[in-house]
Amino acid sequence: MKIAVIGGGSSYTPELLDGLFARAKAIGLEEVRLYDIDPERLATVADFCLRMCKASGTCIDHQTTTDLSTAVAGVDFVIAQIRVGGNSARKEDELLGLRHGLIGQETTGVGGFAKALRTIPAMLEIAAAIEKRAPDATLINFTNPSGLVTEALLKHSRVRVIGLCNIPVTFHIEIAKALGAAREEVELESVGLNHLSWVRTVRLRGEDVTAKALAWGGKAGRPANLGELDYPEGFIRALGMIPMHYLRYYYLTDRMIEEMKKKGKTRAEEVMEVEAELFKIYRDLTVNEKPAALSKRGGAHYSLAALELIEAIHFDRGNVLTLDVRNHGAVAELPADAVVEVPCRVGRDGAVPLPARPVPPAILGLMRAVKAYEELAVTAAVERSRDAALLALVVHPLGPDADHAEAVLEDLLRTHRLELK
Repeated sequence: MKIAVIGGGSSYTPELLDGLFARAKAIGLEEVRLYDIDPERLATVADFCLRMCKASGTCIDHQTTTDLSTAVAGVDFVIAQIRVGGNSARKEDELLGLRHGLIGQETTGVGGFAKALRTIPAMLEIAAAIEKRAPDATLINFTNPSGLVTEALLKHSRVRVIGLCNIPVTFHIEIAKALGAAREEVELESVGLNHLSWVRTVRLRGEDVTAKALAWGGKAGRPANLGELDYPEGFIRALGMIPMHYLRYYYLTDRMIEEMKKKGKTRAEEVMEVEAELFKIYRDLTVNEKPAALSKRGGAHYSLAALELIEAIHFDRGNVLTLDVRNHGAVAELPADAVVEVPCRVGRDGAVPLPARPVPPAILGLMRAVKAYEELAVTAAVERSRDAALLALVVHPLGPDADHAEAVLEDLLRTHRLELK
């Protein structure tokens, strides 16, 4: 097996490779190729990963390249984890939202939209290289906004792509821990979109324990970028479902914006500080194991999520994983070609979404509104359409109203030096 990592100079890469190295023999992994447009970051990360694997005795061949075609040629899997514009662009996305009294998070609201406009064209270039140099490869897309980017790839390329996020895996682990059980003993039924999904049923060793899990749901664990805000208990009780982490932006919007303002710095600035610390460690020739500081970066269980998917496909396991895939009617209330985040049966032929129960009104309206936004955002990014961009901003539940959308869009385009027609 050969794997290419696009965005190999990311601070996340040691977490990913640590998992891949540990399972290399079991999955028959022979080669990993790290690709990045920043040769200095790439060399730093690759050198550290080499020390790490030598120390653990799990080394396999891993090469670096700044040539995309070389990186993907003949590989079995491509893992994409790019950030167009880096964290400086992410900072501008967050500040864009705050300037206009809106959510500017990297995957949600105007921040997520700005990131999508920058990212989708770059991901389509990567897809074109895969089509030419590795037509049978599976592209595992970690690049945010993951569901939206995956939808663009499915609609505008011929690559075999599956969107992946660490949040469903993390949530599964957290719920199991709250129930005092192993993850393997707990089954979750969820439905939604990427960063917009709900756990509807929790079963422990076959027994429905949703009511017990709901008591924990209002205090659901969250990534470092989401602060410490809890859902009101009465709301969780009425909803009867556990909202995943990022729904705080929708259900607790005012408090989330207030928290962002009070912090005095953006999450991007925090990440840049963490990354400065991480790269100092990576450059230290005496360090040869994954640093504890990596946990502050976010992305918990990243390698676990990737490995579970790779192994399910490679070994044709037919196990169930929560992934971002083309709907194909699994969620009857959404378009068949839309990307949804749902439990899927995974094997050699890819991921098949499992049919969902009817979606209740309490969450269906939000799902449909965000999906409409995502469709418009894909059109805006692919066609460079100003009209689609304007409509995407207004349609998004966390976006500006029609009176202010033009100003927000102009600010976004000016900030990132983007052009639409």
